[in-house]
Amino acid sequence: MPQPSTHAQTARDLLTLVGGPGNVTSVAHCISRLRLGLADPGLLEVPRIAEHPAVLGVVQGDTFQIILGPAAVGPVADAFEELVREAGPTARGQALREANRRRNATPAKLLLRRIAEVFVPLIPALIACGVIAGLGGLLNSLYLSTHWQALSGVVPVTTALSQGFMSLIAVFAGYNAAKVFGGTAVLGGAVAGIVVYPGVVNVTHTLFGHLKPGQGGVLGALGAAVLCAAVERWARRHVPEALQMLLVPTLAVAVSGLAALMVLMPLAGVVADGIGHGATWLLARAGVGAGIVLAGTFASLVMLGLHQALIPIHATLIGQQGFSVLYPILAMAGGGQAGAAVAVYLRARNNPSLRRVIRSALPTCVLGVAEPVIYGVTLPLVRPFITAGIGAAIGGSLVGLCAQLGLTTGSTAIGPSGLVLLPLLNGSHGIGPAVLIYTTGWLASALSSCALTYAFGFTPSMLADLNSPERDHGPSQPPL
Repeated sequence: MPQPSTHAQTARDLLTLVGGPGNVTSVAHCISRLRLGLADPGLLEVPRIAEHPAVLGVVQGDTFQIILGPAAVGPVADAFEELVREAGPTARGQALREANRRRNATPAKLLLRRIAEVFVPLIPALIACGVIAGLGGLLNSLYLSTHWQALSGVVPVTTALSQGFMSLIAVFAGYNAAKVFGGTAVLGGAVAGIVVYPGVVNVTHTLFGHLKPGQGGVLGALGAAVLCAAVERWARRHVPEALQMLLVPTLAVAVSGLAALMVLMPLAGVVADGIGHGATWLLARAGVGAGIVLAGTFASLVMLGLHQALIPIHATLIGQQGFSVLYPILAMAGGGQAGAAVAVYLRARNNPSLRRVIRSALPTCVLGVAEPVIYGVTLPLVRPFITAGIGAAIGGSLVGLCAQLGLTTGSTAIGPSGLVLLPLLNGSHGIGPAVLIYTTGWLASALSSCALTYAFGFTPSMLADLNSPERDHGPSQPPL
């Protein structure tokens, strides 16, 4: 992993290998990936990018994704964006960017991209508050069992630290949503603030009766902020320039705010309640089946980038119940990938290059970032990717079975997985049982995936090819 002093050099290297600043149409990043929009993908030097010492893997799709790991991706992305900004736009680059934007502007692609842009920036705060909430839960349990008075004042402090952000998450979501959908961010935050304002209990003349603070949660705030951005854009086109400073923000907040109070909050409340009741019902009635399907297919969703669509669901569950009951099941996918990687390591005894890749990627996978294993090991070999999914399904079925028996396990934050998720767990019977259930499921995923991959993950010809003397460069690149 590169040290901070080398992040700028990594950014410069990658900028050259993706075709220079004129070929870059957008720069973004999530927890582990640098996501680039490119005007001309033909200018990419994919093999050289994949071989760069700071790069853990690459994925090609609507955006070109370079997996750098959670420690490096933020600084490298900042340096990369600064280099692109300093280079300035070119006429050819602007034309290509517009063509690329139109090509990728399908409704589904735009929706997923915008959902990610709204919620991914909130993940660090969710993680921090989740860890503090977990610590507060442990201290509270210790206080209740020992009645140690020194802890009596600590618990309210940890509660305030962890719940301050969570009580206003709708405002932050609205702020980001307005910015993403072409409006003024602070206006989106203003209308989203209506959702959490305690005084909404006094609003009785709505189409759906009384309101309560927080009704609809992030979904209501998201709808209000998107509408606010739309009204603002309309107003800027139609209001005389001399009156825009006064009327545009007023119209945007008034129209979208009234819509939030009268329609959006009640409707979003129905949807949010449906998500909460639906997840609870699903795990209570069909926990085993749900665990098999969700855990077994999640790596494929990650590979396709479709997992971003689940972020609002997790955020809604965390806002309603304090934790997402779906997230720990999905995290079993990482255990499956880790187990499969171990089996490949054992089977590829005479392939030092592939074993080096696994040694560097496996710790990252155990700590919650599975993409290096997926793109560098299991997906190129195909069969281990499948057996990893089966192993993950086994672990997911165990977590789902416990939920079906009334022992629900949930995550108080989203983003981390693997063993890093342990301090973020909670459940219907507290932190202790949740940690035990999750750890058991994760280990079951890893062990069963390792056994299945070792036994069924290779054909004789695959093993011969992997271990042949002239084949020491690892598996071929995944189909991109």
